[in-house]
Amino acid sequence: MTEPTDYTPPAIWSWNQENGGAFAKINRPVAGTTHDKELPVGRHPLQLYSLGTPNGIKVTVLLEELLALGHAGAEYDAWLIRIHEGEQFGSGFVAVNPNSKIPALVDRSTDPPTCVFESGAILLYLAERFGAFVPTAPSERAACLSWLFWQMGSAPYLGGGFGHFYAYAPIKIEYAIDRFAMEVKRQLDVLDRHLADHAYVAGDGYSIADIAIWPWYGALAKGELYGAGTFLQVQEYAHVGRWADAIAARPAVARGRRVNRTWGPPETQLAERHDASDFEPAGGRR
Repeated sequence: MTEPTDYTPPAIWSWNQENGGAFAKINRPVAGTTHDKELPVGRHPLQLYSLGTPNGIKVTVLLEELLALGHAGAEYDAWLIRIHEGEQFGSGFVAVNPNSKIPALVDRSTDPPTCVFESGAILLYLAERFGAFVPTAPSERAACLSWLFWQMGSAPYLGGGFGHFYAYAPIKIEYAIDRFAMEVKRQLDVLDRHLADHAYVAGDGYSIADIAIWPWYGALAKGELYGAGTFLQVQEYAHVGRWADAIAARPAVARGRRVNRTWGPPETQLAERHDASDFEPAGGRR
């Protein structure tokens, strides 16, 4: 461990606008809008405002899975929210999600329209609305929701904790990286031990628990998150790797992970999604 710095927290914290690394331009200690901008509305009842990050992928995967099951009412418009440009602070987005985080969903089939924010809440809302991917038997439902909320509570240590200090922080702090790396490996071990005896995280059936966990821990186990696969020795978690491969092989997952993605190889990107034909090479809305 390196020598500690001489930093002592002040008696009263003040905002240093330049102290934020990769996200300095959008991080701030207050909520609310920064500009007026209405959200676009497409032709489907379900309007999604998002970005193809792990949290955004959860919702588009579920929507594509619902469509694959034949739930025509799950047709949706997915609008791109460029969080690095601060679009989540526009007045229209804040009206849907006061917390200014993606994803946010508006269900316009209800009167008044139903606004849902927080990815776990959106997954549960859609699963219950269409009666799919969430068990109804009490014990199985409890397992599904337990793992869904495990992801919601655990992922901030992976993203805002490990991911930030390992990949995005303007300086590398050994204590912070070591502390969060230890916790992320503990989480992987929790998941790996559980998946040693279960096909999916909530038992034998694929559910919103898998859909929530896979974009974070599946990507991590396959070395696709923060470039940290070797650092964390993710190959040690063979059961997580097996599960991650099984989820990735689902056609609906392959489609959902492309939506609202604007980086990587062109064939992995689909900036906006308004119709199933958008996934085709001639879809024209990339």
